[in-house]
Amino acid sequence: QVQLAESGGGSVQSGGSLRLSCAASGRITAFTAMGWYRQAPGAQRELVAAIVGGGITRYGDFVKGRFTISRNKAQTAVYLQLDNLTPEDTAVYYCNGRSGSLNFWGQGTQVTVSS
Repeated sequence: QVQLAESGGGSVQSGGSLRLSCAASGRITAFTAMGWYRQAPGAQRELVAAIVGGGITRYGDFVKGRFTISRNKAQTAVYLQLDNLTPEDTAVYYCNGRSGSLNFWGQGTQVTVSS
């Protein structure tokens, strides 16, 4: 059983920063891809950032250089540095890990940005 656990969410003012972390536990050696998604109330879940293969990264269009995704060498943990946050970034942020055809999700961590 593989589990993903997020941490690092919280409440900040507009322009502030947060660092999200996600670590895997259980029977996993490495994920082929890891990423962060977010879901605001009443909205669909959307990709924030992903890192795959040799370290290729992909970001949602709304990121505009404000966020940075990274992972550990074992490819079992992923991080998301959130800078210059705005109220529009308020959402539950979910960690995702893929290994072959298997897809794993964390429980989510709340990020709230006030103006």
